[in-house]
Amino acid sequence: MSRIAAVAPALPAYRYDQATITAAFGDLVLTDPTDRRVLERLHEATGVQTRHLAIPLEDYPGLDGFGAANDVFIDVGTDLGERAVAAALTAAGLTPRDVDLLMVCSVTGVAAPSLDARLVPRLGLRTDVRRVPVFGLGCVAGAAGIARVHDYLRGDPDGVAVLLTVELCSLTLQRADDSMPNLVASGLFGDGAAAVVMVGERRAASLGLDAAPQVLATRSRFYPDTERVMGWDIGGSGFRIVLAASVADVVEANLGEDVRGFLEDNELKIADVARWIAHPGGPKVLHAMQRALAVPEGAFDLTWASLADVGNLSSASVLHVLGATLAQPAPGPGEAGVLMAMGPGFCAELVLLRW
Repeated sequence: MSRIAAVAPALPAYRYDQATITAAFGDLVLTDPTDRRVLERLHEATGVQTRHLAIPLEDYPGLDGFGAANDVFIDVGTDLGERAVAAALTAAGLTPRDVDLLMVCSVTGVAAPSLDARLVPRLGLRTDVRRVPVFGLGCVAGAAGIARVHDYLRGDPDGVAVLLTVELCSLTLQRADDSMPNLVASGLFGDGAAAVVMVGERRAASLGLDAAPQVLATRSRFYPDTERVMGWDIGGSGFRIVLAASVADVVEANLGEDVRGFLEDNELKIADVARWIAHPGGPKVLHAMQRALAVPEGAFDLTWASLADVGNLSSASVLHVLGATLAQPAPGPGEAGVLMAMGPGFCAELVLLRW
């Protein structure tokens, strides 16, 4: 088994309240100024109060195309990634030279060399570090990344691995596009990164990490005929969001059975789960998750708080919620937690934790 040694979020310096962002982004996305009240209602309905952005608000009109936005993604994303990984390693009591595997997930920009390659010299990682850049998993990548790193560490119980997610969603904003998905996305998604340090079973014992949460099991679920529920259409203007109104319906129809089956296979029930670490997909999705799982009142409080404070950070969001969870007093020994996220495919990833 593997253990989660540390989690470190990283956010850009530019933080704004939702109303300020709404006013600025409205000037960019609306083709009819009379639609501003519609935009305001959509942004208010997201439950987001503040967000961090990759660059100052006044600089967004100057991003004159996909190339300019992607250049910012590389520069800011590398800086955020360096901050997150360095902080996570320090919190775990490890150094960059200890890292055997670096997995980097993102779906809001592209780079070759990839962000992980750019981070090797900046962080001082070993030149033989294994690198796995992952593109396309979207919001599910935080949970899927933990699951895949766990798979790796099962085969390397002495290993140290780092998962980094970097998402600068604001850079994908489409100009003069008043489609409903673009308007909703302009109010829901924020920018940020997060790093997770995980260690194999023997390495955890040598570091005295017996109190750190252990990854017990993982499960992936892909839902057929849902390719247009969530994702990107990629063209000359960059990443144009695909966001169907049916997202919450797909979640409510499938997640409950999947989670209950996953828990039953590990001799657990919903009532046995002490910590729910869920991706904040948005109010409709969160309500659908709560109905599907019939969880106790307050089970998703940290997820709701993350949504309000920083918005939906795509793959980094569930890791921010994980960090907030680990900052709280730990549940009793042997208690279980479920970390989960959904994303393009449409799909879900479930991770069973034990303290």
